[in-house]
Amino acid sequence: MDYTARSLVPIGLTPFHRDGQLRGMLISGRWPDTTLEWTQTLVASVRIACRPGFLRTTTVFGVIEDRPEHCDPDTVGMMLAIGDTSSDDFVRENPFLAHAPALVMLHPPSQTRASLPECSDVASGCVLLPGVPELGLEHRAGWAEAEADGTVVTLRNQIGVDPNSDPDTAVLAMLLAA
Repeated sequence: MDYTARSLVPIGLTPFHRDGQLRGMLISGRWPDTTLEWTQTLVASVRIACRPGFLRTTTVFGVIEDRPEHCDPDTVGMMLAIGDTSSDDFVRENPFLAHAPALVMLHPPSQTRASLPECSDVASGCVLLPGVPELGLEHRAGWAEAEADGTVVTLRNQIGVDPNSDPDTAVLAMLLAA
């Protein structure tokens, strides 16, 4: 299948929760191929985080290529909650982090200051696509901010990211190095 035909297959996200907390999202259809597609997936995740009661605090999700035993056949993997930044054991050993194709940090509306004063109930997030700088593969990242009604307030992508230049990417890079 060539890239054009592949890009026609939509990328789906299905949130799942436990004990009233967002624990992750199933990724279906196909994996995002580009930085832009990962950022578009981030936008969908931020829109989910906007929903009242879905996300209580800033939470980091690791993308894994495993899929639950009982899921739709088109499920390709999931974003699994690693922990929230308010937890004492936020940085703990996660064996799959070393091989995660992406890490996502989501901020609920209660922990997001909107970039535009006329916006309310804004959630935000960041996706870090780790590279291997020693091999010439640069880190990539995307940032998004959206209102509860789905309006995208900001959207930005970058290739050649210095993880230390942004608080979200710095935390995500720290988790990869832990």
